[in-house]
Amino acid sequence: MADAAAGDPGDGDFRLLMDYAHGFMVSQVLFTASDLGLFEALAPGPLETAAVARALGSSPRGTRLLLDACAGLGLVRAEPGRGGGGPAFTLTRLSRLFLLVGSPLSQRSMLRYLAGTTARCWGELGGAVREGRSQYARAVGVATREPFVAIYRSSAERLLFMRALQDTWSVYGARVLTAFDLSGFRVICDVGGGSGALAAACARLHPTSSVSVFDTHDVIATARAHFRRPRGDPPIRFLGGDFFRSPLPRADLYILARVLHDWTDADAARLLGRIGRAGGRGSALLLVEAVLTPGGRGPARALLLSLTMLLQTRGRERTEAEFRAMAAAAGFTRFQRRPTGGDLEVMLARK
Repeated sequence: MADAAAGDPGDGDFRLLMDYAHGFMVSQVLFTASDLGLFEALAPGPLETAAVARALGSSPRGTRLLLDACAGLGLVRAEPGRGGGGPAFTLTRLSRLFLLVGSPLSQRSMLRYLAGTTARCWGELGGAVREGRSQYARAVGVATREPFVAIYRSSAERLLFMRALQDTWSVYGARVLTAFDLSGFRVICDVGGGSGALAAACARLHPTSSVSVFDTHDVIATARAHFRRPRGDPPIRFLGGDFFRSPLPRADLYILARVLHDWTDADAARLLGRIGRAGGRGSALLLVEAVLTPGGRGPARALLLSLTMLLQTRGRERTEAEFRAMAAAAGFTRFQRRPTGGDLEVMLARK
């Protein structure tokens, strides 16, 4: 009897298996609807299928199937149409906040990056597990041991990656920067700060502090060319160099936001050691990362991020104990950790 019950299609284990097995289809619905401009088409108000198809330049049949799938997933909402010939579709809170171009919280660039480079790399997961290394050579045709040579393999890809991270900070920036009281730090440097989105948010919160971004010369040039800041925002400085080789600026607080997970333990320790020496006595370190539970067996989303790091970089996600030990070895011995309510957590380590 137990075997018969376990074979029931309503069995919870079977349904969970099917959810996992079909997860890639959910991603493709999301990516395709976003890429086609479906959410922008629905922004003015409820539209029936024919009007959406005209706006997208797509087939009525395919458009209706996509709209129905989006409604089933909660990305759009179906309501009675005016003519009685079919439903009209409108945006949900989720799509209006996070999927609509122009929303301050839009994640469209992050979706484009995940749908492109990340999805292609994930298609080579078997090779990564067998070989224990990045799959950029198979996925995108770039053979290199340096992850950011592949990540920044073209100016367009570098810009998309930077915009994707900017999307992340549109959601997490304020939470990250208010997890601890940072008002006492007069000189703040965001190491590997990319477009400057997090640094700009920090400067707005602490306008009397001097805030800078340290990143590669190519990243700094892209940031200056493509990421315009609102007039009247407090200034931030951009400093170019290689954080493994170039002199690091002296600061009271160094921010490393989603940086250490890109690198091996040895490289991460080397970077932290250089920061510890550059900052001098009394400096501090703000780490922003996904944090694994003790023993490294969860949470599930952090474990999936670790596989992404295997596929695309040389690093992995880590436990609090590992972050604490690395920080202490670099001289940052007083350690605190706070959640943000999402996948990322904030750790402040002081000398």
